[in-house]
Amino acid sequence: MIGIKILDKYILGKFLLIFVGAFFICLFVFMMQFTWRYVDELIGKGLSLEILAQFFWYMGQTLVPQALPLAVLLASLITFGNMGESLELLAMKAAGVSLMRVMRPMAFFALIITGISFYFQNSISPQAQINLRTLLFSMKQQSPAVEIPEGVFYNGVPNINLYVEQKNAETGMLYQTIIYKTDQGFERAQIVLADSARLEMTSDKMHLKLDLWNGEQFEALQSTTGAQMMQSGVQQPYDRETFQYKQLLIDFDSNFNLMDKELLSGMPSAKTMRQIELSVDSMEHGLDSIGKQYYQEATRSYFRRPTLSTKDSTSLYQRLRQGKQMVDFDKMIAAAPSNKVETARHTAQSQVLSMKSDLEWKSMVTRDGDHNIRRHWVEWHQKMTLSLACIIFFFVGAPLGAIIRKGGLGMPTVISVIIFIFWYIINTSGMKLARDGSTNMVLGMWISTVVIAPFGIFISYKANRDSVVFNTDAYLNLLRRLLGIRTKRHIQRKEVIIEDPRMDVLPGLINELREACRAYNHSQQLLRLPNYINVFFRYRPDTQVEEINEQLEAIVEELSNSKDPKILGVLGEFPILYTSAHTSPLHSPRANAIAGVLLPLGLVLWFRIWRFRLRLYRDMRIIVRTCDRLDNVMLGVQDNSEGSGVEAEQMAENVKTRRRKRVVKVILLLFILALLGNVLWNGWQRYQRKARTETKNSEQQQNEAPVREIRFPARAPQLEQTKSPLKK
Repeated sequence: MIGIKILDKYILGKFLLIFVGAFFICLFVFMMQFTWRYVDELIGKGLSLEILAQFFWYMGQTLVPQALPLAVLLASLITFGNMGESLELLAMKAAGVSLMRVMRPMAFFALIITGISFYFQNSISPQAQINLRTLLFSMKQQSPAVEIPEGVFYNGVPNINLYVEQKNAETGMLYQTIIYKTDQGFERAQIVLADSARLEMTSDKMHLKLDLWNGEQFEALQSTTGAQMMQSGVQQPYDRETFQYKQLLIDFDSNFNLMDKELLSGMPSAKTMRQIELSVDSMEHGLDSIGKQYYQEATRSYFRRPTLSTKDSTSLYQRLRQGKQMVDFDKMIAAAPSNKVETARHTAQSQVLSMKSDLEWKSMVTRDGDHNIRRHWVEWHQKMTLSLACIIFFFVGAPLGAIIRKGGLGMPTVISVIIFIFWYIINTSGMKLARDGSTNMVLGMWISTVVIAPFGIFISYKANRDSVVFNTDAYLNLLRRLLGIRTKRHIQRKEVIIEDPRMDVLPGLINELREACRAYNHSQQLLRLPNYINVFFRYRPDTQVEEINEQLEAIVEELSNSKDPKILGVLGEFPILYTSAHTSPLHSPRANAIAGVLLPLGLVLWFRIWRFRLRLYRDMRIIVRTCDRLDNVMLGVQDNSEGSGVEAEQMAENVKTRRRKRVVKVILLLFILALLGNVLWNGWQRYQRKARTETKNSEQQQNEAPVREIRFPARAPQLEQTKSPLKK
């Protein structure tokens, strides 16, 4: 017997507790969503607690396969997020336990959950679906409970309209009652007026007993409609009855009658996979038989070929050999009598309409059969896709929690819901396309698995390699590099300094850096537009900028060991150089050539390179000025150093002011363009409305113009009766 290790027990203990809670929460959410869909069939029907308990019990059984994948995803994400946040995963990795080893016991449990989900869908859920749908159909047919409002006509009782002016809820008495009965038809309607009444249910719950006091009853004696009475203008006789007490017995079945379950046994969701396969086989066999029958009928009617006698076929063959012209159909129609032509046309038209209706009916039969087969296959595939979603969601949630390292119900719940909604949308869309026949059945039903499984494999691989795939700082740095957003250099004073800066060597290094920057700006002419051919098709790395950047970083690294805050403040003014952004957009010559050929993309990258060239020009000038300030600070010139700090602050403030003005100008320009576009659009709409109005007026004037009498010429004399080929 293989024992379970302590680590596996510890991990499973944390996972199982969270999984049970997540499962019941997810099941409750799905049940509330399902109940909200059928709330009209539950409220106001007087259903007993036993019926409601059965409804929620069967509903829970049918929703278990849908709640399990979300529960596995949420539980695995929270479990690994908690262990990552409490540094338990870090301790396990430090002890030599890999992430896959930590996930192994939970993976086995997720595999068991997958089997349980499949068992529920293939064994328990079909019978639960039958019971649930039976209850739903019975609830729809259940008569509502009688709750008579005040001041309005109530039609909740069949063939009765009841009006009550006032009612007493404690005694059940109804006052100033008007009853309009149509149980004998609208022609013999009865109207009952009563001073007071009381409505009760009989003991067998099959009738309503209505007791009336001090009233009158009116009933028509002849079956005459209201339209006939208005046309004749004669008052119709009616019967009037005055009573002190009267009792009416109204048919009203308020018992809950459960419909036959066998009527719903043909639903695809009420069958196992084996039953679905047998049903599809029988339906395909039936459709094949229907198709053969339709083909035989079509060959006998639509595609019927007349049989020619030996004499007629020989005569036709002789005419073809002699090259004689066949019978002209137009001449034959012109020679035939007009009454026979009209009769032939009406006969042909009626035959075409009959054929059209017959074909539409047959196409509807075959289309419904194909749709029913697709519904069965959808249910067959869904039993496997929902089961496999449990194990797939585990390999998504567990590594994702290990990477995010956030526990609790906040961030993991949000991420789980987003992933599940994404999967659910893909799964539902593919299922609808497959059910409607718009796509292949296998592709439509397995597209969600095909999409989410590679994502789980990728996340598991990255988490096992301790990748920073969800590190926001890495993505922000990449975004800054793509957009060219400048980053500022931050230099802080060190608490412990091992080696002091070499003040005897640094002035020479600073002077070399300053002269190199001046020479580079003078020789490269960065203010000019870059050559498009050289940028994309003749890529050459800029080694001078790389050397300048190395000199700059060496000086910054050396002086960062200084204790003087003024020197550290001046060092922060050195810009961070981009050594390759001004030469080419990409590092690969082939990629540069492809980008250059794609002209719109090439123009955008070309303007980006020009922008980086202008920035590099400004950076070189800033490096020169910063080197001068650094020399003054190192030489101990206080006035210049203080002035340099003030000047730097002023320059920074001026840059911010220019940026604000630029942003304001762009906003004003966009606002003006939006106003101009709105004015032009409104003018175009007014022009269209005016044109439509003028067209409508002209059409009305043409319709109101006087109609001229058109006289047709006398009918042409009929042709001489000749032997028509239509006449037998």
